[in-house]
Amino acid sequence: MKRFLPSPLVSTVLFFVWPLLNQSWSLGHLALGATLAIFIPWFTDALRPDKAVLRHPVKILMLGIVVLWDIVLSNVEVARRILGPESAIRPSFVWLPLTITDPHGIVALASIITMTPGTLSADLSEDRRHLLIHAFSVHDEAALVAGIKKRYEAPLLEIFEGAAL
Repeated sequence: MKRFLPSPLVSTVLFFVWPLLNQSWSLGHLALGATLAIFIPWFTDALRPDKAVLRHPVKILMLGIVVLWDIVLSNVEVARRILGPESAIRPSFVWLPLTITDPHGIVALASIITMTPGTLSADLSEDRRHLLIHAFSVHDEAALVAGIKKRYEAPLLEIFEGAAL
């Protein structure tokens, strides 16, 4: 099965995204989606020498819920600060020391930080041990770092490396 579908997750996503993008669930679009879902992973498999190994599917779901909740809360917080006094906004760059070493986990962490309103992943150090984050309003750097490590990096460590923080 692995040779037929080298990346089952990518194939599944392609199969369902194709009709969504075309806004049509006709038999022709489903057939084209299935064709793309089979052939694109074959052609792109060589471009991905390092495959991600995901563990703990329940943790993935729990992390997704945490991220969605944090996005909602961050939207409210950013709106509150924008509409409030300008003196309450304290933008800052903060270096986040990384425990996670898996490149897929680092990308996932950087993406989560960027998706959350008010924060942005700006750079990764050459040795991949620190992630530079820009935050819209930082009142306590240590609390920001501790929160990111606890809420996002710890579950990502378990998901990608099978280790607990």
